[in-house]
Amino acid sequence: MSDINYINQWDPSNVILNDPNVDYSWKICVLQETYFAGNEIEGSSGGRISSIFVIFFLSTGFTIFPILSRTFKWIKMPLHLYLFARYFGTGVIVATAFMHLMDPAYTQIGPNSCVGVSGNWAEFPWVPAIMMISLFTIFLTDVISDVLVERRYGGDGESHSCASDETMKAICSGYDDDDHFNDEEHNHFLKKGSQVGFSTEMTDFNSAADDSTLTVKAERGFRSQIAAFLILEFGILFHSVMIGLNLGAVNGNEFKTLYVVLVFHQSFEGLGIGARLSSIPWPENVSFVWAYLMCLLYGLVTPLSIAIGIGIRASYVSNPYRVNVISGVLDTISCGILIYSGLVELLARDFIFNPQSRKNLKLLTFNISSAMVGAATMAIISKWA
Repeated sequence: MSDINYINQWDPSNVILNDPNVDYSWKICVLQETYFAGNEIEGSSGGRISSIFVIFFLSTGFTIFPILSRTFKWIKMPLHLYLFARYFGTGVIVATAFMHLMDPAYTQIGPNSCVGVSGNWAEFPWVPAIMMISLFTIFLTDVISDVLVERRYGGDGESHSCASDETMKAICSGYDDDDHFNDEEHNHFLKKGSQVGFSTEMTDFNSAADDSTLTVKAERGFRSQIAAFLILEFGILFHSVMIGLNLGAVNGNEFKTLYVVLVFHQSFEGLGIGARLSSIPWPENVSFVWAYLMCLLYGLVTPLSIAIGIGIRASYVSNPYRVNVISGVLDTISCGILIYSGLVELLARDFIFNPQSRKNLKLLTFNISSAMVGAATMAIISKWA
């Protein structure tokens, strides 16, 4: 029996909930409006088109601001503001995984959903299974990238963490605060040949050796940290595609609420991404233009997805079952990625594996509080999106 014939073999207006002759899965799908939901398109396109530009400019602006403050010293972003943005973003990412991805995934393809009680989806707990596969895939990718970097550049594997003194100098040198590192230290870390003019050949030789060691450490640290960042951004972009499609295609008054919420959602998430990216010590031989391109990519994905959602509204509304399957699987994959990235790459590396973070209890409290505020903010936003 085809899907259409299966759906239409009973009339919802003539079926009662305890009717034993009607499939349980069919009743669930009707109650959840997956079947017989209607395919009328409601609302004008004006607000949807405006959302493309509003979300693009705001999300890109919030993402790129920490990068600009590092590039242009005259901006002088206060260090505590930078740290707040960085750890607020960490909380945002962790909350996104649990509140904005895991919960919708269970709603769309979980055991109590229309999809989850139908066909092969009812035979296995697919949501946690896909999350676990996604998490282990990212774990293996992380391990392999670290192994490749260490084999090429040597080292003891600590380069992946932001705990090293050199990395913290690179993080802080661009920000205006009473206890910031100066630019000479930053330049010495990033640039080869910064110490010149010594009077003896032995001094020159030792200086060159030190600079060579610093250059190798910088290259190793950069490659490990940028690999971790790309994994994080990949998971967020996956999520951004689905929320963009949903905003472009959603009907009625729900669009207005979702529009406002996603403006804040994408801005907060972008701020966290930008702060993380700005903390990576960038070697001299790698163009910093790539950092701006990564910010631009984040800013573009959701608006482009909104545009696609507007174009496919008719098919999106007319086949909610298929939409739930696609959206649920992508949300589940993204959830596994962001759980690993948020808990391991961000929280654990910054607070557990970084002994420097525990030396200043006042600053530690501030950073953890910032992360909790970010998580709480995104958890509240999940009520609407």
